[in-house]
Amino acid sequence: MKVVILCGGKGTRSYPFTEYFPKAMMPIGGQPIVVHLMKLYSAQGFNDFILAAGHRQEVLRDYFSGHRFPEWKVNVHDTGAESDTGERIRRCASLVGDRFFATYCDGLGDVDLRASAEFHQQSGGLATVTTVRLRSQYGQVVFGPDNRVVQFREKPMIDDCWINAGFFVFDKKVFEHWNGTNLEVDVLPHLARVGALYNYRHEGFWKSMDTSKDQAELERIYSLENAPWKWAPMETEGSKVMKASA
Repeated sequence: MKVVILCGGKGTRSYPFTEYFPKAMMPIGGQPIVVHLMKLYSAQGFNDFILAAGHRQEVLRDYFSGHRFPEWKVNVHDTGAESDTGERIRRCASLVGDRFFATYCDGLGDVDLRASAEFHQQSGGLATVTTVRLRSQYGQVVFGPDNRVVQFREKPMIDDCWINAGFFVFDKKVFEHWNGTNLEVDVLPHLARVGALYNYRHEGFWKSMDTSKDQAELERIYSLENAPWKWAPMETEGSKVMKASA
């Protein structure tokens, strides 16, 4: 299975970095976030990448030229400077096989990608989106019926609210139902309406990097002994994978 990574947006919320570089090149621990993401796929056996490029794509081409990552096949594919997310994936249709992964370049998590692909196959759908519980950006004040405060909860998960974590599995036949140019506003809602979209729930770690504040938080997490998105290479039996212990 090939992996399409959306790397072409202008990343306006990450300005001024994205004036000169694609957002995919924003560093965490000295390496671009897209490399961290590719390592997540690679550790689980997926090494064939299509970087759906646009804004500042020459930076991606320069970075991945030569033999920096010899175990990977990396195709930096021009999907247009102004293309939207759904259009970028559609422009990669001729490069993928019967089933493929797709993801954004700015979200990291300890997602079991092989399990998501197996879930997708069993569902019989054309598309699967990985979802995670929404974490509140504010602390929660817990109080009793008499308004006496009994507890503070720091940025809790909202149990009944699941959001798009950006790790997708698609069958190539999905392009027969591809509607619109924006993945979130057009394509996914249409797939839901025709009954072709399924939900793979992820209970573990996930965080997107939308701002410099998010980058600082991911840097802090990466500095810990075991960053949650670090995976060890695949074990030899079946599709089982295990997280790195260092």
